[in-house]
Amino acid sequence: MTDEQLDLAVAGRSLAGGGRTRHAAEGAHDPTPTPCSVLDELLGPLDLSGDSHLLDVGCGEGRVLAYFVGAGLPGRVTGVELDRGLAERAAAWSARYDNVRVVAGSALELPLGEFTHVYLFNPFDTPVLEAFLDRLEREARGPVTLVHMSDNGEWPAYLGRAGWELLREGFLELPGEKGDCPQHFSVRRYIGGTKDGAVTAPVPCPTVMRATRAAASGSVRRSGCRAAR
Repeated sequence: MTDEQLDLAVAGRSLAGGGRTRHAAEGAHDPTPTPCSVLDELLGPLDLSGDSHLLDVGCGEGRVLAYFVGAGLPGRVTGVELDRGLAERAAAWSARYDNVRVVAGSALELPLGEFTHVYLFNPFDTPVLEAFLDRLEREARGPVTLVHMSDNGEWPAYLGRAGWELLREGFLELPGEKGDCPQHFSVRRYIGGTKDGAVTAPVPCPTVMRATRAAASGSVRRSGCRAAR
């Protein structure tokens, strides 16, 4: 199913709107809906069940929410969006689905204890990410699986953090941006605390570190790259 087909089937309208964020001063990145092909790779393999509750951080107009419904994923999904206009549009179409909720506001102010899974598509700058992870660690009531995709190199924010397991990682290209903007993704699980007194935060593989540093230095061609969420 294409992005457009999914949007129309679930939301009755296109969810492809992007544009510039009005909250850059607060560390937010420009809203860009996640393509279905990426969601197939990242959300499809998750260990979701009827008791699962997925949080989409920076949900925009709700592409991830629509995918959750259209793919028939089990459990519930909540989207949180700082831009009130985008949140209102996502809430308007998703109100017909009992397992979908949209919250207008900051992810740093949303209680996180009820969530078992979290999805981030580069929604904000590193300082905000670190503050979000701090809060998640404080409020988690059990294991939390977090999927994070970013062209900024998100892995340093996880270094030195106790209680995290790296489940898998790699690179995906967004449709239409082949070769321009490889996006690193990681799937991690927060289990809390330490193992045998040792910090469990993973060190990324050398290939990921080299590619991320090359992108940051400009040696990887990045024309056409957009901050995605």
